[in-house]
Amino acid sequence: MTSRTTIAVAASAGTCALALGLTAPAAMAAPGQAQDTGLVSVFHGIPGMTVDVYANGDELLSDFEPGTVTDPRSLDAGTYDIEVFEAGQDPDGTPALEKEVKVTEGGNATVAAHLSTDGEPRLTTFTNDVSKTDAGKARLTVRHVAAAPAVDVRAGGQPLFTDLANPDEDTASVDAGTVNADVVLAGTDTVAIGPAELDLKEGTTNVVYAWGSAEDKNLALAAQTLSGMESAPNAAHPGGNGAAATPNSSDHWQAWAAMPGRSR
Repeated sequence: MTSRTTIAVAASAGTCALALGLTAPAAMAAPGQAQDTGLVSVFHGIPGMTVDVYANGDELLSDFEPGTVTDPRSLDAGTYDIEVFEAGQDPDGTPALEKEVKVTEGGNATVAAHLSTDGEPRLTTFTNDVSKTDAGKARLTVRHVAAAPAVDVRAGGQPLFTDLANPDEDTASVDAGTVNADVVLAGTDTVAIGPAELDLKEGTTNVVYAWGSAEDKNLALAAQTLSGMESAPNAAHPGGNGAAATPNSSDHWQAWAAMPGRSR
C-alpha cells in the first residue's frame, strides 16, 4: 500500500478507558470520573466481518464495522462477559469471539477484536497509559493486531519501533506535531502500510492500530486519541476519540450504561 493517508486524532469530551493490571500512573481516574467506575472503548479490526457485540447477554453494539473505534464510556467496575457475533446472528448461538473483561476502578484500556498472526479472530485487552506527558510532548503507541509478520514502524523514515509482532505494542514519547509514519516489514524497507500523517497534540496519548490481513492485501491503520492526562504548560482537557468512530456508537454505549445489573 503506497497511497498517503492522513489520520486526524483530535480529542473530544469524555475519556477513553478500561483496565487490566494497570500501573499506578495509568490507573489514575480522569477529572470528573467516579472512583468506582472504569472507562472502556472497543476497536474492531477483523476485515469483512460486521458484528454485533454483547455484554453479559445485553446488546452493546450492533452492525459494528471493521476499522472503527467506539466513543469511550464510563462503566461500573466489575467483570463483563463480552461476546461477538456476526451481525444479525442469534445471540443464543455460539459467538465468534468471547472473553471475560474486568473493568477496574479508574481503569483505562481498549478491547480489540482482531486477527492473530495466522489469521484467527481474537479479543485482546490493551491498557492505555494516560499518565502526564512532558511539555511539548505527545505519547505514541502502536499496536500490531494484523495477520502479518513482525514489522518496524518508522517516523520520518527513521525506525521508531522495531520487530513489533502481533499482538504486541510499543510506546514512545515524541515531539507534538505532525509525524509522517509508515509500517515496513521488520528489518527491511518494504512498506506494508502507509505512509500516514499523524497529528499528535501536546499532552495526548495517540494509539495507532495496524490491522487487517497481509495475505488478503487489506492492511490498514486506525487511530485513537486519549487525553485524560495533563502536560505542562498547556493542560489537555479530558477526552477520547476514535479516528473512525461509528456515527451512532455513542447511542449504543449510553443504552448499555443505563442497563441495570450489567456487571457481575
